[in-house]
Amino acid sequence: MKKIIFRLSTLLYMLTPAYALAQNPLIMDQFTADPTARVFEGKVYVYPSHDVNCGTEWFCMRDYHVFSSENLIDWTDHGMIVTQEKVAWVDSTKNSMWAPDCYKKGNKYYFYFPAIAHPNTGIKGMTIGVAISDKPYGPFRPEPEPIKGVSGIDPNVFIDIDGQAYLYWASMEALLGAKLKENMLELATEPQRIDSLPEGMKEGPFLFERNGIYYFTFPHVIEKTEALVYGTGHNPLGPFEYKGIIMDEHPSGCWTNHHSILEYKGQWYLFYHHNDLSPRFDKNRSIRADRLSFNEDGTIQRVVPTLRGVGLIQATDKIQIDRFSHIGEEGAAITFLNTDDTFLGWKTILSTRDAWIKFNRVDFGEGNLESVDLRVLSETGSTLELQIGETNASATVKVEIPMSKDWQIVTANVEDVPPGIHNIGVILRSSDRVEIDWFRFQ
Repeated sequence: MKKIIFRLSTLLYMLTPAYALAQNPLIMDQFTADPTARVFEGKVYVYPSHDVNCGTEWFCMRDYHVFSSENLIDWTDHGMIVTQEKVAWVDSTKNSMWAPDCYKKGNKYYFYFPAIAHPNTGIKGMTIGVAISDKPYGPFRPEPEPIKGVSGIDPNVFIDIDGQAYLYWASMEALLGAKLKENMLELATEPQRIDSLPEGMKEGPFLFERNGIYYFTFPHVIEKTEALVYGTGHNPLGPFEYKGIIMDEHPSGCWTNHHSILEYKGQWYLFYHHNDLSPRFDKNRSIRADRLSFNEDGTIQRVVPTLRGVGLIQATDKIQIDRFSHIGEEGAAITFLNTDDTFLGWKTILSTRDAWIKFNRVDFGEGNLESVDLRVLSETGSTLELQIGETNASATVKVEIPMSKDWQIVTANVEDVPPGIHNIGVILRSSDRVEIDWFRFQ
């Protein structure tokens, strides 16, 4: 039998910012939506919109932040890059800075964003502006006027292999596209309706190319809320043949979805949003990412949303087991740590003997780890078992949780930790309820 030692320390409730080690959602200190993900300078940069609360029952979006990551786990917030208060043509009382995009051409980064124009501009409704920077994270300098001839929302930019740039956007129930001039600030052609698409509510176009096929993707209301769907063609402006669903409507009832698709280090990813941190108000959304795959004929395999998300977690990081890859049907549940402050994240509750939860893709490095810390709460005391590896666990750790009415850190020694990447299972081996915030190996 392995020698097991535990140490107990009752600590003040302190959490490092969860967004630094996020799974889904990716950002945990603010609301984010409508993510456009791009690869710049060897990193993934995500340009989302920014939901805030302003006392209404509608969307309230006043500015934009940009986030970057090399491993899709640790995300850096580069701060606010554009605000409605500093764009000359925007009506800053409307709080309508919706889904953006960013694209690099030459040595410049062009950030495209929609907003409602100020009445003194003579422009009615939503239109699209551009801000320019020398770096993907800013500072961005907004142009004094929006793009002429564009009325709508959700800009998307694509530059073809021949260097020609295209702008796509949504206007009422139509999706439109046009060529851009060399300066990336003006339309080179008249707007063209993208045809051969299903009838009904459509917005948020995003076009990408793979193996000579152009994929025109967009949110579309099929029944009650927005699913993500697509068509394919052989020209950036179509026609596109409708192919079907990328992601089903959110079963939670979150009305919107908005997305982008990119390849990074040989893997394709779907970035999208959901109202994880605001389950009772779906105008406050949070961005997510999951893997995306293609069939041999080029069609897209349907993506099933996960809490685990993407990225390889280091065993020495805080592992948020509530972002599970699998969970037992009985005696295991996930809930907020504090329903009054959802940005604190979630906890796992195991309440019946043999209740379990699993978390995949954890990197144990060379395997020379000696202990595991768990932040737990059990008012009666309980026993946990950690299984490192597959069904026949490569290592098993038994952890005795002393009774306490407060959160505590319990430390157990471990032996024979296997090197490499493994899944972790956590099983309740007693009949006493336990709550788990996180654990990490050292």
